Amino acid sequence: MSDSPLFYQIGPALPEVSHADGVMIWDTQGKDYLDGCSGAISCNLGHGRQDIRDAMLAQMDKVAFTYRTQFENAPALALGHQLVELFDAELGKVFFISSGSEAVESALKLARQYFVARGQPQRQRFISLRPSYHGSTMGALGMTGYQPLEAPFTSMTHASIKVSGPDFYRHQDSDDDAHVDRVLAETRAAMEAAEPESLIGFVLEPIGGASTGARLLGKRYLQGIRTLCDEFGCLLIADEVLTGVGRTGTWFACQHYQLVPDILVTAKGLGAGYYPIGVMLARNHIVESVMASGGFQHGHTYAGNPLACATGLAVIKAIQRDNLLENTRQRGEQLEAGLRALADRYDWIGHVRGAGLLWGVELVADSASRCPFPAEQNRFAQITALAKQEGLLIYPRRTLDGIAGDHFLVCPPLTIQANEIETLLERLERAMARFEQALSTPAAARTIV
Repeated sequence: MSDSPLFYQIGPALPEVSHADGVMIWDTQGKDYLDGCSGAISCNLGHGRQDIRDAMLAQMDKVAFTYRTQFENAPALALGHQLVELFDAELGKVFFISSGSEAVESALKLARQYFVARGQPQRQRFISLRPSYHGSTMGALGMTGYQPLEAPFTSMTHASIKVSGPDFYRHQDSDDDAHVDRVLAETRAAMEAAEPESLIGFVLEPIGGASTGARLLGKRYLQGIRTLCDEFGCLLIADEVLTGVGRTGTWFACQHYQLVPDILVTAKGLGAGYYPIGVMLARNHIVESVMASGGFQHGHTYAGNPLACATGLAVIKAIQRDNLLENTRQRGEQLEAGLRALADRYDWIGHVRGAGLLWGVELVADSASRCPFPAEQNRFAQITALAKQEGLLIYPRRTLDGIAGDHFLVCPPLTIQANEIETLLERLERAMARFEQALSTPAAARTIV
């Protein structure tokens, strides 16, 4: 057992980081790694930015922390106004927190308190998708549909009603529209079976994240869920912890589909890896009802502190100033083309999907049947280890509810340039060539990780 006092998830020993700059990270042995997944899809501006450092230091020279019930602060006000503007003022109220899990927890509690304030305390249930990921705290975990994460805590969580979303890769309906219509009909049936008057809201990621490998849901489905929520009188909560703040080429993934939720949460990219910050945006009438009934019974110590908000404000200004939404779209097209070229070369790449600089690559044992590799082979971990050996960081997970299937995410910083995309693809190609060889030599495959 390691002498380190730290413990995270089990796995091989990790290199010790030395320093980072732009899209590159170096370990203490001098090896460089291209950050092809922005850490945990969070370092959206890359590493070592002087402008973010300057904004943080300038705020620290004034005041780093004040508590939200004692003082208002200019960075929080400015960032709040900016976020409302980015969603075209349709979500007019802002509540800051420090992480994605906290953001989801906040949304669940606001939605529940809204219905209590309206005299509907019988509304106690949420609906979410399986698979999905909404966070690791207990309330957010109850929304999550990913069996290995849920299993130890199922007796302790207040689980949502889980329904299937569309799967445009594996469905066997006559066409995509028929598939969406069937999925929506099944969702309606599940909502009716749960008693409509018991429903608080539907929680979903507009574009899938780690749990599905950037699975797209599409406008027809998302607008259909919006219609169902309106019909059943419940709220639509968009989890954009991963997709928000430019990751998919728009400020929020909802904007690709002209989808306006009742509550939206985001985190990761808002602090861009420089300081923890998350946010919940909500429609005015929801917040007004809650505040009129005695206030929102919720909060965290670091919520809305000046240093966090100054960081978030600097991140948004950098995205605007450097035209990074356009760069995300252009470099995303380049990355997509490269990934699809690799898929044409290797039969075990079953599906490439995504938007902007959020791309998922699903691996299969048989491309014709789309059958996944046996779970015990851990192919997602093997290809990630090979990529790391080649100096490329990617983000692996299991595709099918966390118990089967293999995929990895390729999500470099929004600042990545064309030549750096080429380097990313070259390193990934070398890893894939080694993975191809390992598939034909099982003994070698067992020694990869």
